[in-house]
Amino acid sequence: MIKTAIKVAITGTGAALPETRLTNQDLEKMVDTTDEWIITRTGIRERRLLEKGRSNLDLAEAAAVMALENAGLKGAELDLILVATVTPDHLFPSTACLLQARLGAHHAAAFDLSAGCSGFIYALSVGYQFILSGACRRVLVVGAEVLSRITDWEDRATCVLFGDGAGAVVLQPVREEDRGLLCFELGADGTGAGLLALPAGGSACPASAETIKNRQHFIRMNGNEVFKFAVRVVPDTLARLMEQGGVSAAQLDYLFLHQANLRIIESARKRLNLPPERVPVHIDRYGNMSSASIPVLLHEEAAAGRLKRGHLLAAVAFGAGLTWGGMLMRW
Repeated sequence: MIKTAIKVAITGTGAALPETRLTNQDLEKMVDTTDEWIITRTGIRERRLLEKGRSNLDLAEAAAVMALENAGLKGAELDLILVATVTPDHLFPSTACLLQARLGAHHAAAFDLSAGCSGFIYALSVGYQFILSGACRRVLVVGAEVLSRITDWEDRATCVLFGDGAGAVVLQPVREEDRGLLCFELGADGTGAGLLALPAGGSACPASAETIKNRQHFIRMNGNEVFKFAVRVVPDTLARLMEQGGVSAAQLDYLFLHQANLRIIESARKRLNLPPERVPVHIDRYGNMSSASIPVLLHEEAAAGRLKRGHLLAAVAFGAGLTWGGMLMRW
């Protein structure tokens, strides 16, 4: 558990989404599924797919440029770049280093962080710690994913779930007393690592003719067990956040949840007795974008003017690892 001592706030947001839409009706022509089945079980109606010839870096850059513009900063003013992703362009160099070059952020350190769908919350907490220590003052945190490139489009259980996108925020120290990150809750349970994984492509199981033939370079997921994990970990994480922050769920102006399944989101919302307008969703439009889900939500609400100074908001994510992460902040 991490509780903040100085005021560090999000001072700019950005998002980037591919133009190409893949609807449930399109999927009906590809695998044995129906629009009704997908909506009933996931809440997803369509998702975005990155066009051929474009990469994770392109999405990360577009979101980062927008966030920097909204924060009134140039790339050269950054001290640190963190990219949360499970779909980097390369195992190395990191997407963060490639992004550093694109942004002209010559003075910034840069590295990627992998924590599955919890990656953005993990990266946000790391960026906060760099500012808290005095090592950095301006930190760019990006969640960027191209999950369509590791999705098995012949697997009806998983191909309906995922989409591509990127979201970014800028972190800076601020003087306002009614603004900033309040606390974080991070956790992991490696005993569940096999429930959501990419079997091949790493050093333990390098690419080979056999791994390609066996379709081991695509996402493998035990959906039922991951669902059970999420339904348990989301309310538990929120309860610990509320206790740390000394607030109640009724005081929340917004709750931003990882967009993996509408049933999980609705279960948490009803359990906390929050009205729908306080728990925004975009899973119907974008599907599960992993580490990009929450920063894109933040940007959309901020850009629409619905997030107001002093609003109290919480965010919780969960994902491969298994991992989970939560944060509480004043906007």
